Amino acid sequence: MLGPAFVAAVAYVDPGNVAANITSGARYGYLLVWVLVLANCMSVLIQYQSAKLGIVTGKSLPAILGERLGDGGRFMFFMQAEVIAISTDLAEVIGGAIALKLLFGLPLFIGGCIIGIISTVLLIFQKSATHHIFEKLIIALLLVITFGFIAGLFIDPPNPAQVLQGLVPHFKGTETVLMATSMLGATVMPHAIYLHSTLVNDHYVPGEPKPSVKTLL
Repeated sequence: MLGPAFVAAVAYVDPGNVAANITSGARYGYLLVWVLVLANCMSVLIQYQSAKLGIVTGKSLPAILGERLGDGGRFMFFMQAEVIAISTDLAEVIGGAIALKLLFGLPLFIGGCIIGIISTVLLIFQKSATHHIFEKLIIALLLVITFGFIAGLFIDPPNPAQVLQGLVPHFKGTETVLMATSMLGATVMPHAIYLHSTLVNDHYVPGEPKPSVKTLL
């Protein structure tokens, strides 16, 4: 039952999140830890509401919006969703290309092409019949990222006292407010909310027995 949650969780460890949070730490130390904690707490609530909507109604958030909006509203909603998807994909492809350059010295253009091809191949498994394979692939990739972050905690442990100080909400100048906005925007993202409401239903092949709504919730 947790497969959809793991797939949606990818949005929270993408290059945009990593870049925003590392930049914050490099510039301001532990100052904005509280922003990261609050943004993730917000995301937990919002993602749960998205999953709950899909489980209870059997429809995705975009589908429900489509039913309730007029033609103009549906078109505007579609256009902003497309812009968000394109912008997000750009960050992932560029981030992946930079990673391949750092690891293997590949030119950015070739690295971007490789990331694009791998992403397209992964999406082939996103169909209902092979959805469980797709989820397992995503969970495997998440484990790699998790191992990397946990290793970082042992290699260079954070200062507990400074972490506690960073949990007290405060800013230091306009630039820290802009940085906090960047961190919030990279964490609470519309495409992850749309996606989660769809995944909870795509997780089960039509005709396959499903747990009760109460169990799923």
